[in-house]
Amino acid sequence: MEKNTILAIALSTIVLVVSLFIQTKYVMPRQQERAREQAAEFEAKKEEQEAQIKAEKEMISASFSEATVQNSEDVQEFVISTNKAKVTFTNRGGDITSYKLLEHKDKETGSGVEMVNNVTSSNRAFSLSFCGTENPALNDIFNVTKKDDYTILFYRDYEIKDSEGNPKKFTLGKRYTFSPDDYAFKLDVSIISKEGGEFGIGGAAYTLRTAPQIGPKYDKKNRYEVRQFLALNGGKKFRKNISDKFYDLNSVDWAGVGGKYFTMLVKPSSPSDMLGKIKVSTKSENEDGCQIFIPRKPVLDETSNDTYYIYVGPRQERELIKYNDQTKNAWNLSNAKFNEALQTTGFLSWIEIILKWCLEKINLIAHNWGISIIILTILLKIVLFPLNKNAAVGSLKMQKIQPKMKVLQEKYKNDQQKLSMEMQKLYKEAGYNPMSGCLPMVVQMFILFALYNVFNNYFEFRGASFVKGWIEDLSAGDSIWTWKRNIPFISAFTMNNLRLLPFIYTASQLLNGKITQYGNPGTGANQSQMKFMMYGMPLMFFFLFYNVPSGLLLYWAVSNIIQIGQQLVINSVMNKKRSELENEKTVNKNVLKFKGGKKKTR
Repeated sequence: MEKNTILAIALSTIVLVVSLFIQTKYVMPRQQERAREQAAEFEAKKEEQEAQIKAEKEMISASFSEATVQNSEDVQEFVISTNKAKVTFTNRGGDITSYKLLEHKDKETGSGVEMVNNVTSSNRAFSLSFCGTENPALNDIFNVTKKDDYTILFYRDYEIKDSEGNPKKFTLGKRYTFSPDDYAFKLDVSIISKEGGEFGIGGAAYTLRTAPQIGPKYDKKNRYEVRQFLALNGGKKFRKNISDKFYDLNSVDWAGVGGKYFTMLVKPSSPSDMLGKIKVSTKSENEDGCQIFIPRKPVLDETSNDTYYIYVGPRQERELIKYNDQTKNAWNLSNAKFNEALQTTGFLSWIEIILKWCLEKINLIAHNWGISIIILTILLKIVLFPLNKNAAVGSLKMQKIQPKMKVLQEKYKNDQQKLSMEMQKLYKEAGYNPMSGCLPMVVQMFILFALYNVFNNYFEFRGASFVKGWIEDLSAGDSIWTWKRNIPFISAFTMNNLRLLPFIYTASQLLNGKITQYGNPGTGANQSQMKFMMYGMPLMFFFLFYNVPSGLLLYWAVSNIIQIGQQLVINSVMNKKRSELENEKTVNKNVLKFKGGKKKTR
């Protein structure tokens, strides 16, 4: 064995032995000590949480037992106002009948957005029903005490029979606690048994339901408005359009309903106590509903207190994300992940985050979301212009090598590996990158999808005006004239609004297509496809996008107008390249002709 090899083995052995010694002597003891410290911290924190929960349960029980009784057989209303909402309660069931957001105006009423809609005498917000989801909501008159400006308690004694027919006496209590500057509030549901034993029939103790419908007023004909069932199921977001259905969730981290711009989410403090079989309903006594039913497992303790954190407010990232940081909300909630309720495009959400960040930074200077959209569009077109130009030049190179490609394809039609190698050589010789043609399309497609979701759902655009008298709300279609009288077919399509942006968009798209075709004339079947793209697609989009949010259509129209200018530049570059290719062909022909006509001399 060579001396160098022996030396290498010896050094490697020494390094290994020293590493093991250091690992055993110093690193592992520290890791073990840290592990013990972490385990002790975890146990201490667990004990602290258990003690806190126990103390809170005792406090809740004491609250109901020591409350000043405001007993009445009459239906009464009570109001709690915070900086965020004005909430109206009824002593019938201890439920909420109105929840008006003070910082967000309803376009139709001009007052705060009403988040509790379609309330009836038997269906209200945050009602309870005994046992499963099919039982009716409690409709009894509850005792009431208003402890302070932000806390109200409802409670009542009940007696029901268990599955074996034995009567069970208990006190049912609901305590609402609000914070002045939070969209989320706390609801405690307490069952204080007077006899002990399990409480629950049919596998559930009680069911908590949300409002019959969330606001603003829902128009099913408006396909740009939505109603969705939202949930965080074992850490994974779950989203379905509202339909009458049961959903089995492994863990109800939170569940709720969402509209385009507002949402209502219910987070149990102990997801393991929930059954997970959530009922979703679209009916609310002859009106469209959007309601979910969350059942609770049977109660085993003599006294039970369940805490729910309920978010009622804008479907807006800056508000929802506060509940991921305990220092930014009144309830010390951490990692609640309410922001998972945001409407995103999934794997493209990172592009949306970048676009929103850019928009917000631009708007700090522009102070107008419409102008911010235009500036962002210009910046995007500038960034993407080199890709588009390279793609156009690449198409010319592709045309140049097509005859050689056909020869190779014919020559190696039975040997795909050889064909691939020869094609790569041909691309390299011609300086052509096959990806140069599709890359700009892929990039722009991803950005377009992300922008569509941003402009269609971005909360900041709601009620944001661009040009008075024309684009009053970037989250809705523009309008230069409205009429009240319904015109068959026309009214259903236009929503009784004459809009200008769809015409600007269509005209710019047609002109852009014409200029693009001029710069890249096709032949045969390709030419007929281009004509359809040039004339058919814009006209089809005119009807599809007539009522889209004006923010989205503003982006497309401005993008088309900029694209027209850029395409003129690209056409100029393409013409020069074509001339160069033609000159090159002419030179090559003359060279070949000269070589072919050359005479032999002695």
